[in-house]
Parts: sequence; structure tokens; C-alpha cells
Amino acid sequence: MNGDQAMRAHSATLPAPVFEHMAWVTPRPLAESTIAIVTSAALYAHDDEAFGAADTGYRLIDRTRRDLVLGHWSPNFDRAAVAIDLNVVYPIDRLEELADQGVIGAVAPRHVSFAGNQPDDVSTIRLDTGPSAAAALRADGVDVVILTPV
Repeated sequence: MNGDQAMRAHSATLPAPVFEHMAWVTPRPLAESTIAIVTSAALYAHDDEAFGAADTGYRLIDRTRRDLVLGHWSPNFDRAAVAIDLNVVYPIDRLEELADQGVIGAVAPRHVSFAGNQPDDVSTIRLDTGPSAAAALRADGVDVVILTPV
């Protein structure tokens, strides 16, 4: 079994949370919405704290920053595409283009990065840092997020 197959087999055994009640919100039209990115690429700015192993925290990324470091440390992740174009994991330039074209209302002033390479227990993210990051985005007036899992 190669590394990719092993990762897929392992992932298939991980439990998924079950929610008693599903929340449903009808967002405003995209042309009126403020959009943010939430990535699990462990991106951080050069002058910010790097992600550590099993780091369940998050980093807020200012919309104008492009000097980001890819902190994702999995040996199974190919970094070549990100080195060529950050938009592969953080499509900030594409959002800016959509805003300029009027397809979306606005690009959020800040975006969120988590480390996607987590141990089996993600309860801290689900119950603490995830809601905290969501509150920061809501305070910024974000209506919709784009998830870029890595």
C-alpha cells in the first residue's frame, strides 16, 4: 500500500461528528456578501507565530498580506504548486478579482488559517478555537466563507 492509499484508509476510519440539529442559514446574494477564506494550510505571516505540531490555534491573516509561510508539515503534502502560486491554498487574488467584477460584494479584511494536520481529537477546534475564529469573522461582517482544506 503506498502512502496515499494508507492515508485514505486511515482517514476512512476516523469518526465524524454527528449533530442533533443542523443549522441552516440562507445567505444574502453573493453580489452583496463579504467573503472570507478559511484554510487548513497552516499559513501564517512572516512576523507571526509559526504553527507547531498538533497546534489547534488559528492565525488571522490580513487581506493585504501575501508574504505568507506554508506551515503545513505533512510529508504527504506537495508544496510545489503553493511555491508557484499561493492562490492554490489561499485564493485571495481570485476573490479580489471577483470583487472587482462585482460578482461578490467585498473581500473580508481578515481571513483564517488553521493547521490541518491534526491528531484524532479535534474537540478544541470544534468547541473553542473554531467558534473563536468564526466570531472574529462575524465581527468583520463576513457573510460567507470559502473553505480550502489542505
